[in-house]
Amino acid sequence: MTNPIRFCLVLHNHQPIGNFDGVFEQAYLDSYLPFLDTFEGYRDLRISLHTSGPLMEWLDENHPEYVDRLAALVEAGRIEIIGGPFYEPIMTMIPGRDRIGQIQTYADWLENRLGTRPQGIWMPERVWEQSLTSDVSKAGVKYTLLDDCHFRNAGLTDNELLGHFVTEDDGHLLSIFPGSERLRYLIPFREPHETIDYLRHIANQFPNSVAVFGDDGEKFGTWPETHQHVYGNGWLRRFFDALVENRDWISTTTLADAYENTPPQGKTYLPDGSYREMTEWVLPAEQQNQFEDLAHEMEADSRWPGIKRFIRGGFWRNFKVRYPESNEMYARMMQVSQRLERARQAAADPGVLSAAQRELYRGQCNCSYWHGAFGGIYLPHLRNAVYNHLIAADNILDKAFASGGDQIDAAVEDFNFDARPEVRLTTNKLSVFLAPATGGQIYELDVRSICHNLLATLTRRPEAYHRKVLQGAQGGGGDVASIHDRIIFKQEGLEKKVRYDDYPRNTLVDHFLGHDVTLEAAQAGRLAEQGDFVQGQFEAKLRRSPERVQVLMSREGTVDGTPIQLTKGVTLAAGGSTLEIAYLLENLPPNRALRFGVEFNLAGLPAGADDRYFYLGDSDNRQGHLGTCLDLDGVDQLGLIDQWLGVDIGWSSDRAANLWTYPIETVSQSEGGFELVHQSVILLPHWRVQGDATGRWSVTMKLNIDTSLAESRMHNLQSIQTAESLVS
Repeated sequence: MTNPIRFCLVLHNHQPIGNFDGVFEQAYLDSYLPFLDTFEGYRDLRISLHTSGPLMEWLDENHPEYVDRLAALVEAGRIEIIGGPFYEPIMTMIPGRDRIGQIQTYADWLENRLGTRPQGIWMPERVWEQSLTSDVSKAGVKYTLLDDCHFRNAGLTDNELLGHFVTEDDGHLLSIFPGSERLRYLIPFREPHETIDYLRHIANQFPNSVAVFGDDGEKFGTWPETHQHVYGNGWLRRFFDALVENRDWISTTTLADAYENTPPQGKTYLPDGSYREMTEWVLPAEQQNQFEDLAHEMEADSRWPGIKRFIRGGFWRNFKVRYPESNEMYARMMQVSQRLERARQAAADPGVLSAAQRELYRGQCNCSYWHGAFGGIYLPHLRNAVYNHLIAADNILDKAFASGGDQIDAAVEDFNFDARPEVRLTTNKLSVFLAPATGGQIYELDVRSICHNLLATLTRRPEAYHRKVLQGAQGGGGDVASIHDRIIFKQEGLEKKVRYDDYPRNTLVDHFLGHDVTLEAAQAGRLAEQGDFVQGQFEAKLRRSPERVQVLMSREGTVDGTPIQLTKGVTLAAGGSTLEIAYLLENLPPNRALRFGVEFNLAGLPAGADDRYFYLGDSDNRQGHLGTCLDLDGVDQLGLIDQWLGVDIGWSSDRAANLWTYPIETVSQSEGGFELVHQSVILLPHWRVQGDATGRWSVTMKLNIDTSLAESRMHNLQSIQTAESLVS
């Protein structure tokens, strides 16, 4: 060969836990299948392929013939299978025991199904911290792949990033390949000859080097407009043809080949980081816009290329700060992981441990814990899926710890890692998490029979891309654009829907409203708040008995300058699925009335569907779908039904109230463009409050959660499965 170069084409195919079956299928038809169909005909080419565990399980169940074809190509030495943590968690956000367990469990699965045990792993989202080295090495991994920006941040130059490097932690070694950002933007968006020219430039200057492309397989057909570009217009065939035509100096090979047959370029320790775009997305919105403006200003400056490589963005873990909802999922995941470890230490039944572990690992899937060019945490079905699996794991672990009968428990602990105590009330049917230090609000409400968190809500907050929405920018035509550069509006009028919240969208948010506030003003977030109770700190006391648990929270605050004492109690009965919520207001002014309201947010109940609706009295008295704005006067009950979930939620009060309902919707960014997403539905009962002779006023409400429809379905399904097993 003349000026030979090894070119490693590494594809990462992934669909997250909780994504819709139709999305999996469409990605299969648009990307995974046509890529394999095309690749099989080019016998001189070899690639490395990572398929995430959620996607691989789906493929094996729905298209086993595809997995069989992969196995044949593996046996022929044409595809190297890259492993990784089974359910694609961000490795830095899970305990070390789960990192090792996820990697080894998936390696076992791949070895069993494809006949190969991976030597290398894909690092999810290329999020890196040096301490990962030990756990990854302990899991039996020899090498991984990160972006070249990680290496530039360590002080290395582009000319040095042409092979793998050794790194170390606590005496454990790991090799790391730098993936080229230049190649990520060339492939498949530019013509094939540009990639060949770039590789030729490297080969001429640095013969026997290694160039690595590592990126999403979905950009070969699933990303907008790429299917026609890659397959309809023949880009992939032309690209493969170009590689074959230049095989006298381009060896298209695998990471395993490069690892085994090229010496390390040296040793390095990489700073904490992720791929470049993600380090920008994790910054606060204002700083993202400042960075973008500065970059545009500096692009024409000849010094910019030299300066840019010293620019550092943010730190991945701060997604848990930008989005407290991410931290809540993370904290819940950590509770389950710790509980599973206690069960292991207690030598619980291996079957229970295995089942709970699988649910925990699924609940660690990374996509709903952050947000960038993809919907991520803004997608309710992904958040719901995380909670679904974490609650399921908890239910399974009950078999290891519970003594049977009706459960009832109350605990005080720093459940969400904010250095302040939270309260958890638990029965067989419900788990309720409250935060006395932040408004005495309920921030998680798990319906255990259907493994659903009714408070997997999302607060509306500024995003850097909102300025594009507010400017009403429109996407243009021309060349196929990278997903990072596209501007597409999936609905009209989104600029009118950009709204921000001053407080988390939880339940038991206590409002003293301005007297002139209307439903329309409430929807826009203009509540004219008169009090300081929304996020004020409450004192909390627990009361326990074998039949009931209760948390009593109280706060002395002010309403329009007047001192007011507010006490609220939340009570659960053993084996029950009803929250009893009692309020007592004291020291009310004798000469004027106040307007008091309690906000309930309920999530995972989509709008716009005929089988999800409000009702008054009985389910035949429908009041509209769950995105309907209602302004009801003098009501003491309202029901919400989601027939698909099989849940019927009934709110009731011993005092008739004026009741508003309205949806919370976000304007967010996804791979398809900017879109409006339904996040939760608000129930806001409110009263004209006048104290009695002692300055007191009280109300008792109930939130009853009936899952008998879902449970009957599960019972029928189990009966069918039992009958089928007897027949077989």
